[in-house]
Amino acid sequence: MNSGSDDDPSDGTATPETGNSVESGDLGDDLRTLMSRLQRLADPRTAFQAAQRPVEAAWRTVTGEEPRVQVTVAVLTAIGLMLALPERVANHPRWVLPGLAALLLIGVFVAKSARLERRSRALRIASLSLIAVMSISNAASAARLIVDLVRAQGIQDPTQLLLTGGAIWLTNVIVFGLWYWEFDRGGPVERAAATQPYPDFVFPQMTNPELAPLEWEPGFVDYLYVSFTNAMAFSPTDAMPMTRWAKLTMLTQSLISVITLVLVIARAVNILKT
Repeated sequence: MNSGSDDDPSDGTATPETGNSVESGDLGDDLRTLMSRLQRLADPRTAFQAAQRPVEAAWRTVTGEEPRVQVTVAVLTAIGLMLALPERVANHPRWVLPGLAALLLIGVFVAKSARLERRSRALRIASLSLIAVMSISNAASAARLIVDLVRAQGIQDPTQLLLTGGAIWLTNVIVFGLWYWEFDRGGPVERAAATQPYPDFVFPQMTNPELAPLEWEPGFVDYLYVSFTNAMAFSPTDAMPMTRWAKLTMLTQSLISVITLVLVIARAVNILKT
């Protein structure tokens, strides 16, 4: 006589019908997933979004030109700081260099509205002239302040001295940020046209693409941050300079920053002690 255990369906072994049912369920799930993907691909909106998405990092491809709102705000801030300097270190007449910078800023916007074949050259001339005027103005004020500090002359109020040194230092940060922004890979117009493949500054998003979306590309705020951290730490902290001009420019900024900060703080402390 056969034991009852031979015909017991609960012994843990799946019958052929059960196995076929499981396989049919998996096949049905796969078909539903495939149909869902096909529907998404057939959606015109999905196709349009895919067409708009760059196939590689935006900083390597042709893109739209960067808006200059942030640059305008930075330039106006620098002009305001130059006008706020005390008579002892300000350029005279006080309105000449800041006024010239304001006129050149207007020239930048005029150049942007010029005809396409003349736009790039006129815009670059206006931009470089603007940065050069701001650099000369701030360098002259910094030189006067440093001479007074070395001779223990000039501003005797420690608060005014710190504010003056801070204004010159901050203007220096803006000016060097503009230089970096204007010269990296030929400037904003050339970067948008992707004419130069090799960057002068390598940002973390360039070496680690997974840290940023494909649409990312360096803008003025990125270069301003590079300038700020270089002036604070006296060395690159965010983006690494790759070309000689970038390294020498950062070296010059660090040297100016350390001299200004050390002398201003030391003089202020000396005044407070006396």
